[in-house]
Amino acid sequence: MNFERIREKLNILADAAKYDVSCASSGSNRSNKNKGLGNSTSMGICHSYTEDGRCISLLKILLTNHCIYDCAYCVTRKSNDVKRAAFKIQEVVDLTINFYRRNYIEGLFLSSGIFKNPDYTMERLIAVAKKLREEENFNGYIHLKSIPGASDELMYEAGLYADRLSVNIEVPTVSGLKLLAPDKKHEDFTNPMLKVKNELIRYKNEHKVIKSTPKYAPAGQSTQMIVGATNETDKDVMYSATYYYKEYHMKRVYYSGYVPVAEDHRLPSIGSQVPMLRENRLYQTDWLLRFYGFAVNEILNDNHPNLDVDIDPKLSWALRNLHLFPVNINKAEKRMLARIPGFGMLSVEKIIKARKFRKLNWDHLKKIGVALNRAKYFIVCDSRQWEKRDLEAERIKGLILQNSNGKFRSQYSNQLQLFN
Repeated sequence: MNFERIREKLNILADAAKYDVSCASSGSNRSNKNKGLGNSTSMGICHSYTEDGRCISLLKILLTNHCIYDCAYCVTRKSNDVKRAAFKIQEVVDLTINFYRRNYIEGLFLSSGIFKNPDYTMERLIAVAKKLREEENFNGYIHLKSIPGASDELMYEAGLYADRLSVNIEVPTVSGLKLLAPDKKHEDFTNPMLKVKNELIRYKNEHKVIKSTPKYAPAGQSTQMIVGATNETDKDVMYSATYYYKEYHMKRVYYSGYVPVAEDHRLPSIGSQVPMLRENRLYQTDWLLRFYGFAVNEILNDNHPNLDVDIDPKLSWALRNLHLFPVNINKAEKRMLARIPGFGMLSVEKIIKARKFRKLNWDHLKKIGVALNRAKYFIVCDSRQWEKRDLEAERIKGLILQNSNGKFRSQYSNQLQLFN
């Protein structure tokens, strides 16, 4: 084996894979069997996350950065002048096993540029996973990036060996896809998603009857959108995400701010990278939709097409709906408690349990862990220390920002003087 050449390939193909953020591995419970190597149960994978939530515990590489397509936003586009490389199937298998044995990784995230055609590429990705499972008895986590346009038969086979499958929708809108990736069709992405969704449903139903039914993609499927490569609004992004969650039963939708990789008149200019804070606000909105009972049109609509940069989306919603507040935390239903700024779902559950025994006051809320610097403007409880309720939205916003440690604090310091 030419170790220097393998090292060179690894440098090239690991670097090319950094633009894909959808590599979290939650949801799988593939356990070790037959004295194999590794496992992907909740206690078997120790994740490490960067500040913006990216998972860094997997061997994350491309099989190749050669590609037949010329998508404007992609660093591996065929017209881009970059150094090219490709792994052999066995090389990826060996790297995964050797890195796992050295405790460098806990699993594999494998994507690829497209050789020849989608099916040929998908076959090679599956071959890596199949060798790991059947020849190396590897029970660790495997995430395969499904190739747009791959056949139903290959998508089915991929799910037998991978813990998670994902097809990146890439651009949130159909019109944006036509502009930036004219070689691709929207159905190239949605057809594999539909196949995975149907197979997951079929597995769930069959497993109820036959417990030995082979697992199929136990961690489900996910997708990723590039944000900021076209002029889509946050409303466009989140309405698309809601559609994929509903129609294709996505486990996660990931949002990746566009990183300029080449000069192209269809793209934002070099140096105009999407702020990380926009990604963060989209993830916060995603969280509210999935766990807090919000509907997307409550947060984003024609009157409010983009998220506020300086405050989180829940606080923004509350300030636009002050007629619903203050909320009595000793009487309000769970749904409304979850909508109070500064209240997380864990705090909501604690409040519901605690108020069965007594009325709660500020001290109780502090012990529960509520962020009172935000919540106090929107609630009443069994205390009288703070009962001023005639504040307008901008005044509340300014006070909250004044008391926060965020980078926007100074922006509102002059504004606050006007109110004092």
